[in-house]
Parts: sequence; C-alpha cells; structure tokens
Amino acid sequence: MRLFSRQRGQSQGSFDPVEVSEKGGIRFMHLGGTAVQSAMRMRDPFGLELEYTRAMMAFLLFHRTPREVALIGLGGGSLAKFIHRQLPECRLAAVELNPEVIAAARAYFLLPADDERLAVIEGDGAAFVREQPESRDVLLVDAYDAKRIVEALASEEFYQSCYAHLRPGGVAVFNLWGSEDRFGLYFHRIGLAFGGHTLILPAEKKSNIIVFGFKPPLPEVGFQPLAEQARQLEGRLGLEFPGFLDRMRAFNTVNDRGFSL
Repeated sequence: MRLFSRQRGQSQGSFDPVEVSEKGGIRFMHLGGTAVQSAMRMRDPFGLELEYTRAMMAFLLFHRTPREVALIGLGGGSLAKFIHRQLPECRLAAVELNPEVIAAARAYFLLPADDERLAVIEGDGAAFVREQPESRDVLLVDAYDAKRIVEALASEEFYQSCYAHLRPGGVAVFNLWGSEDRFGLYFHRIGLAFGGHTLILPAEKKSNIIVFGFKPPLPEVGFQPLAEQARQLEGRLGLEFPGFLDRMRAFNTVNDRGFSL
C-alpha cells in the first residue's frame, strides 16, 4: 500500500522522488525505485527493523560512552530515533541533503522534533564533516540514492575528512553494498584514510557490509572483554551483539587474543 509519493519537480532541487509504502505491518521508505531505504515496524517504531542498522550500532563494542555522534544520511530516521531514545547521554546531529526525506521521516516514521540532544540538519554531509574537525566521538555514514552510494560521500577526500572529523579514539561507521562494483575501491579508500585500522561486519541476509574505521588511540580489541561487552549490550539494548562479534571474528584478521588492528 502506497502512503506517500513526492515526484521529482515538486520540490526544489533534482532529488530522487520519495515514496512511503506499507506492507505486513512494516512501513518502508523508497527513493526513486523499489529499493528499501528505511523500514519501521509499526508495533515497534523505535526499534531497528533492518539488520544492517543494528550492525552499525556495533560501534558501541569499541566506544562505550560516546557523547557526540554525527549521522550522514537520515533515511526514515531509524538510527537517529534509536540513538536518541537508547543513548540518553549522547547528542546527535543528523545531516540530510533532501528536504523531502526529512519531511517524510517526521510525518511517517515518527522522527521526533529537534531538542537539546537531537539536531536534524538539512545540508551537505561532505561539507558538514569537512568543516568540523575533531568534533565527534562517532560518525555514521549511510547515504545512498536510488542506485548506489552518493559519490561525494565515497571519495578519498571525504574519507580523509571523516578521519579528521573524529576526536582521538573515535570510530567511523560506513554502510557499503558488497554487491556494488566499486565496493573494493571504497573499502581501499577507507583503509588508506584510517591507516589500515579497520574492521568489517557483513550483514547476514543482504549484501550490506559495515566498515568500522578507528582513529588512535585504538580501542580494546581482545575477544574476552569484547564478548563481555557484547553480552551487556544485548541485555541493555536488545540487539544481537554476540552474533555480530562472532561474525566479525570470522571475517577479519585475528590473533590468539583478539583482532589485529
């Protein structure tokens, strides 16, 4: 069932049209096609319906108490809502270029109004990151159009700006599509920008691959403390952190005690 559709030309700019649909108790956002950009289960509107969004929250394994977080690419606001509700000590700035996406997130996906801990900014994510060095503990990047990653948010310069945007000990989290033909190039660029201090977490059911980039000083990466942290986070947030940790062990370089960063 289609609930909302804004066609190109009805608002300023040349953005992909925004469409909202609903099926089986789940509401979806689409941009210029059938691909799902965001999903919200109506019985649990502040949960994280899509697995890759839950996987992006695995940054908490490595940075337990972030105070300042930035999100580039709003979508339906799933990550913004979850962080706003579940991390009360954290302030979040969410940057989205398309004003219709912001409007749809607020009208159809229960994105709350701005307050002292949430600021939704209509603007250029690349410029936002570039112009605010060493200002965030965590940076989340999840910005796609109808077909692929937004190119301005996948350049060498952008990834270097992401590294500079973080405070010492910060973590950047990138959602990439493993099926995209330029995945290898984007992953290489992230590795260069972060000096090889990266880990990957592939989604179990789709082609999303979450890449974590770390700015020294590097976090605790021993398996035993990470496993304990994963159990605590699962109990507190209801997300499958132990499973994420197991999958990360399977897809990254490890030694006898932990990850090799």
